[in-house]
Amino acid sequence: MKITWIRALSGLAVVSLFFCLMMLAACSTLDREPRTDPEPVAPSQISDFDTLYAQNCAGCHGAEGRGGASIALANPVYLAIVDETTMQNVVANGVRGTSMPAFAQRAGGMLTERQIEVITSGIFSRWGHKQVIDGANPPSYAAKAAGNVDRGQLAFGTYCASCHGSDGLGTSKGSAITNDSVLALVSDQGLRTIVITGRPELGAPDWRGNVPGRPTPMTDQEITDVVAWLASRRVQNPGQPYSASNSAQRPEK
Repeated sequence: MKITWIRALSGLAVVSLFFCLMMLAACSTLDREPRTDPEPVAPSQISDFDTLYAQNCAGCHGAEGRGGASIALANPVYLAIVDETTMQNVVANGVRGTSMPAFAQRAGGMLTERQIEVITSGIFSRWGHKQVIDGANPPSYAAKAAGNVDRGQLAFGTYCASCHGSDGLGTSKGSAITNDSVLALVSDQGLRTIVITGRPELGAPDWRGNVPGRPTPMTDQEITDVVAWLASRRVQNPGQPYSASNSAQRPEK
């Protein structure tokens, strides 16, 4: 009987000791200074341009808009011909058939409408300088008429072949732009944008400087025709090294 009481008292002592330790820990926590660490921000609440651009745009368009796999957004000529509403629509809905995805939540992306506004307005306010084309009569961002393939080939030979080759397959001075994969990944509007604005990060001039010393820049229609010629060189199954007929004749290994 005495042993049972001793065990009971020992158990009570352990419980009491545990309770006291818990109280001391609680008091110690209450005595601490309040935490000053910022609370984590939900992805949909991020509203900082630098963060949004770095997370969603820099992978293709380069850090600080300097260009990468896709065009430089910090190109003032580009920002002088495209309007903010058009860019906002592209960011929100993407470009079908190209590597540009839709970012708006309503289109399956991750960004809110407000975040898309922050990105587009930030691009224009930070990198746009409309005075870069003062005195010039720039071509329209979008084509106003249909293009002519034959005239486009002639215009390409005049303005583009010195760097890209007469067939567009590249030279030591310029890259291939009729490559199957390139044409499969760039829309007609993307081609037009590049012809007008150039790619300064790659040393490619805009529509005014395609032929050094030539006093007359490319006309709006010549640009439309060049794009028509480039588009005509797209193939149905890009990137395949063998035609369908040749592939069928190859023996199985």
